[in-house]
Amino acid sequence: MPRRIAIIEDDPAIGANYADALSAHGYAVQLHADRASALAGLQDRLPDLVLLDIGLGGEPDAGFALCRELRGRSATLPIIFLTARDNEFDMVAGLRLGADDYVTKSVSLPHLLARVDALFRRAALGGATKSDEDTLNRGALAIDLKRFTVRWNGRPVDLTLTEFWLVHALARHPGHVKNREQLMAEAHIVVDDSTITSHIRRMRRKFAATDPGFDCIDTVYGLGYRWRSPD
Repeated sequence: MPRRIAIIEDDPAIGANYADALSAHGYAVQLHADRASALAGLQDRLPDLVLLDIGLGGEPDAGFALCRELRGRSATLPIIFLTARDNEFDMVAGLRLGADDYVTKSVSLPHLLARVDALFRRAALGGATKSDEDTLNRGALAIDLKRFTVRWNGRPVDLTLTEFWLVHALARHPGHVKNREQLMAEAHIVVDDSTITSHIRRMRRKFAATDPGFDCIDTVYGLGYRWRSPD
């Protein structure tokens, strides 16, 4: 059965263009023009992935609200913002609400398909961890790969699935510098450098909300990031 993708886009021509490209790639596509129709159409069953614009049907930020609602229903549903709004404020807002990726409509179709395919590969790998890799402990950090949960000093850290995989990629080998390409490969995503940077910033804030002294994610300028075990 083909993977199901919901495209939520209020411009019929743009929506049809993306739908045709994804259908040709073997996906089953459903189109929704606004927040209300999307909520109604997805009420009984969530798709396998959502492509979501921000401004919908005269509501300038409807996509943000819809992202929040969808993420509330599923912590693992892949969500990609696909929008003409290319400012950093909107990108950070979208990722903060739980989106896995944020791309502008200037993206080429092959590149968009690569990002969609990467998120589906990640979903397929979700239940494929070996029994001896079900947990990862690094001092105060505890990662549960079956439940996709992270704890710091015994307290839960509310990470998105993308953030979960990024933390796992860094913590697997403390002290090793991971560049953006390596992080994307290990987190099973294909995103821009700025998106990785935004994810890292949010991860730091979430750990710091649990422990104000948290400083285990180092930036190695010009190279990437590493997990540093606390002294």
